[in-house]
Formats: sequence, structure tokens, C-alpha cells
Amino acid sequence: MLARSPALECTHLAALISAAGGAPERALEPRIWREVALPPPTRAFLAACDEATIDADLAWLKDSATRILLCTDPDYPPLLRQFAGAPPVLYLQGSLAAVSSAQLAMVGSRNPTPSGSATAREFAAWFARAGLTVTSGLNFGIDAASHEGALSGGGQTVAVCGGGLDRLYPAEHSSLAARIRAEGALISEVPPRSVPQRRHFERRNRIIGGLCLGVLVVEAARYGAALISARAAAESGREVFAIPGSIHSPLSRGCHQLIKQGAKLVEEAADVVSELRILVSKDELTVRQSVTEKPPALDKEYEMLLDALAFEPATTDVLVARTHLPSQSVASMLLILELEGRVAALPGGRYGRLP
Repeated sequence: MLARSPALECTHLAALISAAGGAPERALEPRIWREVALPPPTRAFLAACDEATIDADLAWLKDSATRILLCTDPDYPPLLRQFAGAPPVLYLQGSLAAVSSAQLAMVGSRNPTPSGSATAREFAAWFARAGLTVTSGLNFGIDAASHEGALSGGGQTVAVCGGGLDRLYPAEHSSLAARIRAEGALISEVPPRSVPQRRHFERRNRIIGGLCLGVLVVEAARYGAALISARAAAESGREVFAIPGSIHSPLSRGCHQLIKQGAKLVEEAADVVSELRILVSKDELTVRQSVTEKPPALDKEYEMLLDALAFEPATTDVLVARTHLPSQSVASMLLILELEGRVAALPGGRYGRLP
């Protein structure tokens, strides 16, 4: 009932639990909640609560192994508790320890470049090996790449969901969500069977910023939703990091804007760990070194083609003009480079280089 109560904030909930002598069950007694200054919508809900809705919630909580955390609970994430506008209630599936561990948020565009996705995976795997829990929003693009990278690195990852945990969004990430649940946690402030709303996703982005020691923005447009998490983190005194990119790329403008505003410029994952003063063992550094070993050398023409491509997507015609190689040769070379994982085909007949 408390989790369902509309307009309830942490201050209201704390006052209510205090008046009930620390027992959430007693807080539901009319003589208790009527003594506390609560918003009118909260009072109206508690006075005429729909028992069928609560019964359905209880059944779902049991069947889905979901736990409710009140902001007054000792198990509530400690960093989030300090955050202005922290949700009074969280629904949690998976590891309770994961949401209280040292976390780094990784956010960015839903439609990143291949280079951006690859960077997110590589960085997240490194952070996981360094002992950081990687937190993101389970969305397409950088979110999914960050979760996948952390899992591949053998670490924990937390997904903050914009909807109820019974209706995960996007549905295409149900298998990824199952892996996250097994190796980390899924959390949401949204009750089950709720209709998705834009404000839920905006609050999700703020919760991501409040959970973590810092936020790393990988790729983001100037007005991208990822910047909400970065601003929320900055407002709470957390570190904000951004990876720069091409001045011609719209997906770099959000990161460049953050850097102008004081975010730390990041060139490699170790920059973040160093800034957060997290110790990394020699074994982890050895793993990192082996991951970043240079790939086999290419023939001169292939090197010239990659240099011409740089890290800005280009069409075959543009590459022919830059290299003065025959168009058929450029096309076949791009195919080979794609098979080797050095470039990726993009919409519009363009190719993008992978790091």
C-alpha cells in the first residue's frame, strides 16, 4: 500500500514510519497516518485503497521473487538515499548487494555508432574486472552495450527500468534482463501493471545518476536523455565523465557540452578508475593489457583505407575519392575489413570504423 501511494516522498514516508514507531505495517493504521502531514492524494488513497490491486501486487511479488525496498530500510541503496528526489520505494529483482555496491553509470545514445557501442562494451568489461558495478537503463544502444560489456567482464550490472518490472521495456531485451537479474539486479520505482509514461523514464535517468559514484557518457546528442543522468549526478556532487568524439558528429555534441561544463574528459577506462581513486590489482591490469594488444598489421592499401575512413562514417564513393583506389577494390576491401571486425556497415551505404 505504501509503494502504491501517490505523491508520497521520502520525507513523508520517513515521518509516517517514525510516527508508527518504525513499523511499516502500523503506518497503515488510520489513527497513525491521519496524524502525519501527507499530501491529499496520499490520504485519499490510504482511506480508500483498492484491495484487489494490493492482492494482485502481493501475488506478483511472490511469483516474481520481487522485493520492495522503502527509503527508510537499512538495505536501501546508501548513495541514492542521499540524493535529492530519491524514490520512496524501489522494486528489486536479483542481488540486493549489487544495488549497494560501488557503481558507475554508463549512458548514451539509443542509436550509437558502431565505434560507440564497441567502446561502451570494452569500457564496461574493464570496469567490471576492476570491481565496479556498471549501472544503466536497459535501453537500446549504449545502455545495452554497457550491460553486455559488464557481463562479459564477469562483473555485476544493475538495470534501472523506466516501467514496471512485470513489463520490461524494451521487450526485445527480455533475455538480457534475465542475465542481469542473475548477475546483478533489476530495479524500478514503478508499480506493476503501470502504463509506461515519459515521466517514468525521466525519473529513471535521475535515479541512475543518484545510485552511482559517477556517470560516464559515451555518446550523446546535445539534448539527449543521457544528459539527465549526468546533470543529476553533478547536482549531487558525483563525478561526471565524457568521451569526446568528432566535432562533425551529432553524437559527440552532448559529450563536448558536458566537458565544457566541467566533466572529466576520458580517453581510456583507467582515467575513470583513477579519478574515482579505485585500486585495481596487477592481475586486472594484465587482463586489460592483453585485451588491448594491437591486431595483426594490414597491407599498405588497407591501412590507407582505414586512415581515410578515420572514425567518421563515410560512403564508398567518399573513400574512393580520398584514396584514389578503384571503387571495386574499395568495396572488396571494406567487406574483408568488416569480416575482420575492423569496420561496420551503417545505414545509407556508409561504413564506420571500430576501435
